Amino acid sequence: MIQIPYIRHDLSFPSVETATPEGLLAYGGDLNPKRLLLAYRSGIFPWYNSSDPILWWSPDPRLVLYTDEFIFRKSLKKRMKHFEIRYNTAFTEVMQECGSIEREGQKGSWIIPEIIEAYSVLHDMGYAHSIEAWQDDKLVGGLYGIMIGKMFYGESMFAKVNDASKVAFATLVEKLKAEGVKMIDCQISSPHLISLGAREITRHEFIKHLKNEVYEDFTPEH
Repeated sequence: MIQIPYIRHDLSFPSVETATPEGLLAYGGDLNPKRLLLAYRSGIFPWYNSSDPILWWSPDPRLVLYTDEFIFRKSLKKRMKHFEIRYNTAFTEVMQECGSIEREGQKGSWIIPEIIEAYSVLHDMGYAHSIEAWQDDKLVGGLYGIMIGKMFYGESMFAKVNDASKVAFATLVEKLKAEGVKMIDCQISSPHLISLGAREITRHEFIKHLKNEVYEDFTPEH
């Protein structure tokens, strides 16, 4: 039986190579900004339900999207004119919407109030960002994620109108490409993201990329 390490108050994680075959690395700890930033910088993310302790994951393989491999279909380009894209104007609302949608095969949501509170702190610090699709001054879709150095970690997306999240995502990809960002972390396999060009790579390859793109300095650019 595999023993999952328990994290106490020290700011550290076990080696990602010790994760279970499913990617579970450790449990416990807290969601303070320093721990969250260390986790993402190390290829680790929290994912758990309200009835669980905090669970930390580093799956192998890892789903990623290389920004120059994004499949930008003509039909999606035509849809872009139907939305206004905004950045960071409704971060908490985007998280709440992502947490409220029903997902096939999933009971409840990992985007619980304590997660929203923790990531809102990262947003205030300049690390967490929302990309929002608006129509008639109403939020109809979007996504949020973490940016450290030249690495974007996608967390979740939602859509109340067809293609709203796809348009927000496509706009983000173009913006990141212009800023020299080569990869978006998509965490675990998703048919929807694979249809947009995402693919799986080994955890070793993912961590190697992080070392090149994630800066040691945790001071965000404004």
